[in-house]
Parts: sequence; C-alpha cells; structure tokens
Amino acid sequence: MAPIPPGVRFLFSFNKDQWYRAFTFILTFLLYTSFHLSRKPISIVKSELHKNCSMASELATASGGGASQLPALISLHTDMDCSWKPFDKNNYKQLLGAMDYSFLFAYAIGMYLSGIIGERLPIRLYLTVGMLCSGLFTCLFGLGYIYNIHSLAFYVSVQVANGLVQTTGWPSVVTCISNWFGKGRRGLVMGVWNSHTSVGNILGSLIAGSYVSSNWGMSFIVPGIIIAAMGVVCFFFLIEHPNDLKTMHAQSSSPVARTACTGWSGVNGHKDMYLQFTQGSTKTYDHYENSVLYRKGGDEEPLLGRETAASGRVPLQQVVVVKSESEPSAISFMGALRIPGVIEFSLSLLFAKLVSYTFLFWLPLYITKAAHLDAKKAGDLSTLFDVGGIVGGILAGVISDKLGKRATTCAVMLLLAAPTLYGFSMISQFGLGPTVAMLLVCGGLVNGPYALITTAVSADLGTHKSLKGNARALSTVTAIIDGTGSVGAAVGPLLAGVLSAGGWDQVFYMLMTADFLALLFLLRLVKKELTSSKSRPISTVELKEH
Repeated sequence: MAPIPPGVRFLFSFNKDQWYRAFTFILTFLLYTSFHLSRKPISIVKSELHKNCSMASELATASGGGASQLPALISLHTDMDCSWKPFDKNNYKQLLGAMDYSFLFAYAIGMYLSGIIGERLPIRLYLTVGMLCSGLFTCLFGLGYIYNIHSLAFYVSVQVANGLVQTTGWPSVVTCISNWFGKGRRGLVMGVWNSHTSVGNILGSLIAGSYVSSNWGMSFIVPGIIIAAMGVVCFFFLIEHPNDLKTMHAQSSSPVARTACTGWSGVNGHKDMYLQFTQGSTKTYDHYENSVLYRKGGDEEPLLGRETAASGRVPLQQVVVVKSESEPSAISFMGALRIPGVIEFSLSLLFAKLVSYTFLFWLPLYITKAAHLDAKKAGDLSTLFDVGGIVGGILAGVISDKLGKRATTCAVMLLLAAPTLYGFSMISQFGLGPTVAMLLVCGGLVNGPYALITTAVSADLGTHKSLKGNARALSTVTAIIDGTGSVGAAVGPLLAGVLSAGGWDQVFYMLMTADFLALLFLLRLVKKELTSSKSRPISTVELKEH
C-alpha cells in the first residue's frame, strides 16, 4: 500500500472545529476586503477628474497664439476635456474633500447606531443587507459617468447613503471573528486578519486604476458588483457563532436506534407523541440529558423528570425551554463607555484614523503632483503604503501579544510615525526609489496602531472582565471605538482638501500633529501598563471565551 502523501496527512490532522474556524477566518477576511475594495476607487478617480482641466489650462497658456485662436482652444477643451462638472473649477480640491467628508461623516454617525442595532439582529442577515445596499450605491456613483450626471448633489447623496450602509460591516465581522477566536494569540490572529483592509485597498486601486483612464465609471461599478456578490456569499455561508453550529448538529443528529411509540397514553396526562430509545445506549441518553436543561438559581436540572427519561421515552414536541432570568442582555451605550479604556482608545483612534484615511483618499493625488505620474501609475504606487500597513498590523499584534501591553505598543509606533511622515514629505521629491521605501515604512507605522486598536483592542474591551462574561457588548464597543475613529477619518480628508491649496507641507504638518495627539490620549494607559505588577498577556488575563 502506498504511503499517504504528507499534504493529505496535514489536512486530516485538523478536526472539524478547526476547519470551521479557518473557514470563518477566510470568509470574514474576504467579506471586509470587499468593503475596502469598494471605498478605494474615489481616491484613484480624483486625479483623473482634474487632470484634463489642468492640462487644458497649461496647453492654453503655452499656445501663446493670437486672440482668435485662444477662444477656440478654450472652447475645444471645455467641450472635450474639461466638460466633467462640477470638478473642473479651481476649487476642485474643496469639492473632492467635501465628497469624502460626506461619506465619512455619514459613516461616523451611522457607526454609533450600527453597533447597537447589530447586537439585536442576526449578524448574517444584517451584514448581507448592508453589503447588497453598498454594492448598489457604489454602482450608482459609477453610473453618474455613464449617464453624464454633473450634479454635485447626486454624488454627495450617493456618498452619504453608501457611508451609512457600510457601517454594517465592521461591528459584524469583528463580532463574528471574536466569537470564533475568543482566546489565545488574539493580537497575532487579528493582526493577520486585519490585513484585509490593506488587501482591499490594493485590489481596489488595481481594479479602479485599470479603468480610470478610459471609463472611470467602471472603476466604481466593478467593485460594486464584487461587494454585492460577496453579500450573497455571506447570506449562504456565514456562521455567526460556534454555538450555532452545535445547535445545528444537535438538531440533525438522531439516536442510533429509535422507534415511535404510538399506543401510549402519555405522562401526566399529556397525549404527545413520544420517542422510545433502544436500551443500552447510555451515551445517547447522557447527551440528551446534558443538552436539554434549564437554569434557575444557578442549578442545572433536566427539563424532563428523571423517571420520564429513565423510562426510555422522551417527548418529541412541546419541550419548553425556560430562559434564564440572569441571561445577559445587550449593553447600553453609556454602559459601554464605562468600560475602562474605551474612551482613551476611542479618542486615540480618532487621530490615528485621521492620518490613515487622509492617506487613503489623498495619497494617489499627492503622488501625481509630487512625482508627476499619471493616475494609473500613481494608484499602483500608492498600494505600497497598504503593503507596509499589512506588515505593521501583524507586527503590532505580535508585539502586543508578547508584551501584554496594547497601549504601549500603539504609543511607540505613533511616536515613530510622526517624524517618518515628515521624512516622507521631504524624500518623496527625490525620485522613485526613496519614495517606495518611505511608503512602506509610513504604511507600517501609520496603520499598525490603527489596526491594533480596531481589532484586538476592541475585542479585548468588548470582553473585558468588568462585563462578567457578557459577550453581547462586543458589537457596541467595537462600534463606539471605530465610530469615534471615523469622525477623524471624516475630518482628515476634508482638512487635507483645504490645506493642500496652500501647499502639501501644511497637510503633513497636520498629519504629524494628529499622530502626537493620538499618542497623548494613550499616555495614561501606557503609564498604567508600565507600572502594573502584572505583565502577563492581556489575552490570558482579562479575556473570557465567548
């Protein structure tokens, strides 16, 4: 007999629970990748919207022809190259910034509500509806090009609607992944998992970049179709909690041998149909007795009397499960704010996310202006920032797991990020090589703290020991932290649009200031971590399995 290949042996070394964990990890990774994939096109299309107008202005200036030639030239470009209104004026940066702001402000406001709603609805359905609606609104933005729509109100309205429905994503996927990975190396697991943000940005840049020069409407329509398709996948395959799987198996499993007892008068006057188990199957009986219980006053008792179960007959219908009075309910908004560390990390994320999203929405345009590249090349080059972000997120998770100090890890990276941003603003003018290196370093230092706070820290706080095992706070805590961060994400691109009119140096000074403020809000937690006598990892001290 031929030996079993090592790859097959490796696959069979995993049990069913591990396979479901891996499946959930991959599925939620792909689901949120599609969210970021659909957000990226706007940053790629920006440079294309204004490129023709600036070229027309330069060409008109360089022509230097007679007065009779100049009006004809301007008319030609007005009809052909600069016809895309309302972004063809000198205030295009402010208009583009306002469009970013409309999406991000709606996202920030909606996020506070999303977590509270998500705690009370099935995650799978909530996430599916959000993804389908997001796909619709993303495609609508692209259809503005196809149907030649030039109304600013149209694009702003679509951005607001898309921002609201996209809030269904983050609390849902973080809650789901935390349900499956409630203990252990949470920083590492979520650091790797959170790379979906950068992967989505990279794919979004590549997809949008492939259409931007020829038909920028497709830069939105293709990502819109992708996120809608992933919403359908979510509906059919997402498993919210391991207990859901156990319930399904319990319902589908049946005793080895059982026969319906039809001529029986019932127990205590009940005439229900009963099932009679074949004697000798102790394991089957014990499994039933352990799974059909109610809790009252801390004691466990079978729903059926022991003499009923011992007779070998158990009811098939009308088994009433009494809900425990002490079962935890969804936490309130103010209750979530009272969890130690939620306010500090939320305010720190406000400024950290301001920096990250300013890069997300404005980096391709900055590269276009600073390095004099076209829209496609600038979009491709901007993906290096996200590549650095993948490495930074994983490193932040590993280091914080090792040290057991989440706040200190974030603080050190924020401290290093500020001077690195200044270095990037200076070095990016000296050629492609230095720009590539600095993009990777900046991506790691900027996105590392952002990734750690929105994933492992949110999961830690959502399962904090002060909650006494109430796992229903996770979605609300995640929404509060990310919602506060999204306020910064809304303000950052708007400020960048205003400040860039006076030069890009002002934008980088704003980003460095934001990094220092993010560090400032963590100082109390850093001091507490450094002076604590317990230096064991957070994941093994404070967390409880969902």
